[in-house]
Amino acid sequence: MTLVSAGWVGRPHGRDGSFYVQGAEHPFPADTIVTVAGQEHRVLRRAGTDRRPLVRLSGIEARDTVAGVAGEPLMVEIPLSRDEWLAGHLVGREVAGLGIVRRVLEGRSCDLLELDDGTLVPFVSDAIRSVGEVIEVDRDFLGL
Repeated sequence: MTLVSAGWVGRPHGRDGSFYVQGAEHPFPADTIVTVAGQEHRVLRRAGTDRRPLVRLSGIEARDTVAGVAGEPLMVEIPLSRDEWLAGHLVGREVAGLGIVRRVLEGRSCDLLELDDGTLVPFVSDAIRSVGEVIEVDRDFLGL
């Protein structure tokens, strides 16, 4: 399991500690465990829409408490299979014989690995042979 940001604490709603999730990237069903400011909380109530969920978390049960964590990221655990990676996991890895991944860019049709010399490598199965501590690429496919 990997912790990822799934939105952040938005404005309070009512007096019971409920708040709107801003930038929601997760459905937040009841009983989901959410980490806020380093503390785990359970979703006790879920209302609102998928785009703008309204939640109440255990341990955050007053409007003033919400104000104290406003803007904090809401972190949830997601399972990753053996062939899945988060962009942040690829940054800093070596691409065999080409350089170090400086950042991952979102392209129109696929993500791109930007290397420290500015080279862009498409993150597609034709170009990437394997991902480990060192990322192996198909040099013929890349025209190298």
